[in-house]
Amino acid sequence: MFYYILALFVLGLDQVTKWMIVKNMHYGESITVIENVFYITSHRNRGAAFGILQNQMWFFIIITIAVILAVIYYMQKHAKHQPLLRLALGLVLGGATGNFLDRIIRKEVVDFLDVKIGSYNYPIFNVADSALVIGVILIFIQTLMESKSKKENMNGAHRS
Repeated sequence: MFYYILALFVLGLDQVTKWMIVKNMHYGESITVIENVFYITSHRNRGAAFGILQNQMWFFIIITIAVILAVIYYMQKHAKHQPLLRLALGLVLGGATGNFLDRIIRKEVVDFLDVKIGSYNYPIFNVADSALVIGVILIFIQTLMESKSKKENMNGAHRS
């Protein structure tokens, strides 16, 4: 249940921050938080990460519904005794739902976190994107840990 509450928290934080950007900033307006590093910039995206697949709304809606259903199914059936995986899936669920709501309600995703590292300007993102990325990284870590555990169990079985 905690993981669904986490997903709702991510969803709520995502939607509140996007609402604040839409209500208080003009498109393209930018506020410096840390000079040459971090800005709050009002941006919209009709595509996926890094602006790919622009204006493919139905594609994203169908894919996101499939992802949300798969995450819920996996949380219920396969991740019951794996807290790290459930945490990861809770983050993915909240993030996917946040951007899904934007696509349904606004017909575009509101982005505003603008990071510059040296001369590289990272694509502007939002809370939902952050949760998705952290969730996927945690899934990757969980997968590596399971793989290592299986390998150790196999090696232990061969020694007996």
